[in-house]
Amino acid sequence: MRASGILMPVFSLPGPFGIGTLGSEATAFVDFLAEAKQTYWQILPIGPTGYGDSPYQSFSAFAGNPYFIDFRLLAADGYLTAEEIPAAQPVDTVDYGALYNQRPVLLKKAADRLLAAPSPAYEAFCAAQSFWLEDYALFMACKRHFGMRSWTEWEDADIRLRKSPEVLERYRTLLREDVELFTYLQFLFFRQWNKLRDYLHGLDIQVIGDLPIYVAMDSADVWAEPESFQLDDQCVPTEVSGVPPDYFSADGQLWGNPLYDWAYHKRTNYAWWVRRIRHLCGIYDVLRIDHFRGFAGYYAIPYGDKTAENGRWRTGPGYALFAAVKKELGSPRIIACLLYTSDAAD
Repeated sequence: MRASGILMPVFSLPGPFGIGTLGSEATAFVDFLAEAKQTYWQILPIGPTGYGDSPYQSFSAFAGNPYFIDFRLLAADGYLTAEEIPAAQPVDTVDYGALYNQRPVLLKKAADRLLAAPSPAYEAFCAAQSFWLEDYALFMACKRHFGMRSWTEWEDADIRLRKSPEVLERYRTLLREDVELFTYLQFLFFRQWNKLRDYLHGLDIQVIGDLPIYVAMDSADVWAEPESFQLDDQCVPTEVSGVPPDYFSADGQLWGNPLYDWAYHKRTNYAWWVRRIRHLCGIYDVLRIDHFRGFAGYYAIPYGDKTAENGRWRTGPGYALFAAVKKELGSPRIIACLLYTSDAAD
């Protein structure tokens, strides 16, 4: 059956808060899709953005972006007052500096009110998402503690390299308030996301989500499971991602993401990938995976190089990864997107 849809990133929606949110402008766009007889809303990744505020450089492959939490919905749920909602900002520009400084203050107020009367829904959320949420909340609390620097630059090597369970517990205790804050923010995000998705489904519209093939180096994913990536014993990458020189770029593209240790993933029956795809298929109806060609073969560039010229092609996991996914998850709806500018391997 043929169907159509529209690509609209959440952050590109209009609205009064400097960036698109999960509030009334999102439901208005859904109404537009229904009136236009569309079947799909395709979005970009919704993870918390890191360097450059890019949706493809996220602090987590599992978490949601607190920038998308709508203040008006928080007020409707009793987590903010009407007087605390900030004045409208111009809709034609986005001041990410203002977002970075303003949002944590208001979101902490909402989280503190949630903490004062935690709900069974919150407890259930934490239990269901513990496989990623605990590491993510601790990671973000530590980032704040160390001045938001990349985890590779944290002064305390014990927590930077996760030397022992005792170190992790010591930091959880030391940074308890921030750990709780980042946990609550995820509950608030997914509460609003699930409400929007229910609205979509009520109008027979489905959402196409986006899975970037690589994760950011400065992410909870790499910090929490360095064995999944090609890193040395100090958690420094040995090679990084990119694409080779071609007609569009004489130097190639140096993306800089850490590469997966596919031998390790094979030994674990691709458990990390199964968890990731299961989680995202629970958020979206259809999952788009970018740079799909990288599962057959990927371009590896020596760490520290300034261009992508000296990289070489290496063999990826191939179908074995998706055989493991199919065994665990059945046949999730996946769109394979081939986006390498050059897929001519040596």
